[in-house]
Amino acid sequence: MSLAKNIEFLSHLPRLNGFNGLAAVYGRSLAPAVNSPLVETTDFDTNPGALKMYSFVPEGLPRGAALVVVLHGCGQSAAGYDLGAGWSTLARHYGFALLLPEQQPANNANTCFNWFNPEDITRGKGEAASIRQMIARMVVDHKLDPRRIYITGLSAGGAMTSVMLATYPDVFAAGAIVAGLPFGIATNLREALNGMMQAPSRPANELGDLVRGAWTHDGPWPKVSVWHGSADRTVNPGNADAIVSQWLDVHGLPETPMAKTMIDGYPREVWWDANGETVVESYTITGMAHGTPLGVAANDERYGEAGAFLLEAGISSSYHIANFFGLTERARRSAPAPREVAKPAIKPTVKPVTKPVAKEATKQPTPLPRATPPRQAMPSQSLRRRAREISDVITRALTAAGLMK
Repeated sequence: MSLAKNIEFLSHLPRLNGFNGLAAVYGRSLAPAVNSPLVETTDFDTNPGALKMYSFVPEGLPRGAALVVVLHGCGQSAAGYDLGAGWSTLARHYGFALLLPEQQPANNANTCFNWFNPEDITRGKGEAASIRQMIARMVVDHKLDPRRIYITGLSAGGAMTSVMLATYPDVFAAGAIVAGLPFGIATNLREALNGMMQAPSRPANELGDLVRGAWTHDGPWPKVSVWHGSADRTVNPGNADAIVSQWLDVHGLPETPMAKTMIDGYPREVWWDANGETVVESYTITGMAHGTPLGVAANDERYGEAGAFLLEAGISSSYHIANFFGLTERARRSAPAPREVAKPAIKPTVKPVTKPVAKEATKQPTPLPRATPPRQAMPSQSLRRRAREISDVITRALTAAGLMK
């Protein structure tokens, strides 16, 4: 049975606290992964969306480090998705902090982020506000750089990534959407299911208006990386094209790619701004079903572990996304080997679980300053990576000279 049909079936059932009977269908167990380095914080502001907050801060992380927000898919947990996608290993190896919000069965029976509920996708409300509050807490507690905050997610987490980029464009420097959907195409379950089964046919300017209408913002807009399997039967691959169209319109860029390259055997399309910085990119993982693509990275390391909706594809999406965010310029000298499991760098604020969320008056955290996102990372020592970067430079030069379109 498909994800869409399962969600439709569940929509006719009462909302049952703790229900996870179909968790195995969608992803890893809802139980925390073994040896997970994630730590829970239970007192981060008013938490209007009633989400759980997990984080990972590598030992010895300096002041002014970046933060990556990672959103799991339906039926997955924060720890399970982190283990599968390899984000804490990347964070330890390259030196940045992680925030992993987690959905609760009381909010959604299959632990999907509610990316289509108006009360959860509006700035200052519901789940979107809870994630924003978590970010504010992380920045203050760990003295992170508010100009280097990034977000990524899979499936429903990818759709929620679209929500956060649209409603808080002043907070994020960039985002990466894996097998997700555009912002604003659904405001109820029926519209959400329809969007999953068939991509929206709206013109680019209408899709762009949905983002521009989410909150008054003059820019700069976040950079966006889009990943989708061409054989995805859970979220129609046409949604990737719609996401790209939405953000190209927001950035004022043409639909025609400025460059097309092959990365680890898969097509990548690129658009850059007047300064030559890549602001939108799109990867099509040909032949891949619904999930996050895994593989050996350009530094010959492997990040993540294959499982349900965490698919071996010969390309490490987490590594390339971190590179798009500008986080892989160099590995930390003091970092342990990527496969080594480190103990948590911080202690829980209180003992995890059981303690109910405090009900306080809803308030908005102090806005974080934004600046132009940092430039993309320099090439690694891998010869294959060097060849790709040289190819990109040549392509840009020919395009600028009017010799290539």
